[in-house]
Amino acid sequence: MPRLSLTGNTTVITGAASGMGAELARQLSAAGAHVALIDHDAEALASVANDLPGTVTTHVVDLRDDDAVEVTAAEVTSAHPRINALITCAGSSMLGSLEQLTMEEMRWLVDVNLWGTVSITKALLPAMRTMSAAHITHLASVYALAAPAGRIPYAMSKFAVRGFSEALRHELEGSSVSVGAVYPAGVRTGIILHGRYAAAIDPAVAARAASAQAAMYHTDPQNAAALIIRATERRKARAMVGKEARLIDTLVRLAPVGYWRPMRGPLRQATDTTTPVT
Repeated sequence: MPRLSLTGNTTVITGAASGMGAELARQLSAAGAHVALIDHDAEALASVANDLPGTVTTHVVDLRDDDAVEVTAAEVTSAHPRINALITCAGSSMLGSLEQLTMEEMRWLVDVNLWGTVSITKALLPAMRTMSAAHITHLASVYALAAPAGRIPYAMSKFAVRGFSEALRHELEGSSVSVGAVYPAGVRTGIILHGRYAAAIDPAVAARAASAQAAMYHTDPQNAAALIIRATERRKARAMVGKEARLIDTLVRLAPVGYWRPMRGPLRQATDTTTPVT
């Protein structure tokens, strides 16, 4: 498959107001790509865009709103006639056990992480099909490979993103559009510290668990973004981001049923949502 040239063409980035999405926008803009930035946070999105060179447009939308997504996609395609890459970074996390979480809390996360990804992909696909070569990169997660305790809605949403990416890749086989998923782990973006937790959890307990998880993250966002861009340019179907992702990928292959046993100890504090803070 020929390498994708992002310079001079447009990459659409969701979740671009912060974290990995913002870092991707900075690196792609600096490399000469045009970028269309999508997020629900208008102020933060404008702040990111103000620091970028080249052709930049911002689009404020709640990706859970399908009708609004369609309108936004029309605005993006009108402003950018040559969209050859879509990178979906929009997402959040959710801490809590099944007994602590409400159905509403879990549905909210699946709406954000899964259905927002599906909606923007579906809306932009027709424009991307007009290009001689284009690639869609979905950010899954290492938790789309291994499902930890205390992260049920996050894991099931990311497993679903993985399934969506693989099925869409097969559906578009032979077309000009290729699809891939990247599996980050241990990236210091702050997502876990700013993520949600079940209302039933003591806030101090949630903060302790989030801090324990964040302490395990070692990959710089700049390095992670560079790997994601490279995977997009090379139209990779599957790419690991961070040494933890590679280790967990190997572990799951070796022990597809028993992988949780060696993971349980290191993740004990990060998944404990019941022990009071002393």
